[in-house]
Amino acid sequence: MLAALFVGGLRRAEVVALDVDDYDAPSGRLTVTGKGRRQRRSALPAGGRRAMAAWLQLRGLDEGPLFCPVDKAGRVTIRRLSTQAVYALVDRRARKAGVSHLSPHDGRRTFASDLFDAGVDAVQVQGLMGHASLLTTGAYDRRPELGRLAAVERLHFPYPSGHEPTG
Repeated sequence: MLAALFVGGLRRAEVVALDVDDYDAPSGRLTVTGKGRRQRRSALPAGGRRAMAAWLQLRGLDEGPLFCPVDKAGRVTIRRLSTQAVYALVDRRARKAGVSHLSPHDGRRTFASDLFDAGVDAVQVQGLMGHASLLTTGAYDRRPELGRLAAVERLHFPYPSGHEPTG
């Protein structure tokens, strides 16, 4: 589930809505139903596919929700999780790792930031995140201000040198 949140960029509600048949193991593709019941395709990178394979080995391939609760004995119950259960799971894992606060939506922000840092253009990030507006996607761009200034320095403005103002 963490792979779907952090390297798939899914919302909590999207994660709990996934069924086993929404995941194509060979390609790592997920068919995601997002806000407004709009469907989009997402994909998991190699590490995410390995995590999903390990999960499916534990869960089994019976139809139903992709992500299900696991009891303390390691037994999976085939039933849909709530969005609150996803929040609690991420919080427990964060605390166990020594992270003071981490929410499922932090996974989505990480996903977007990592894509921007990798040079993926905003329109592609918009499609992967399922945003209706590019403005919403732009709000996820957390690259440092210095990176933005460096980007501006790549632009060319044909003003001859030696014509700087004096005094």
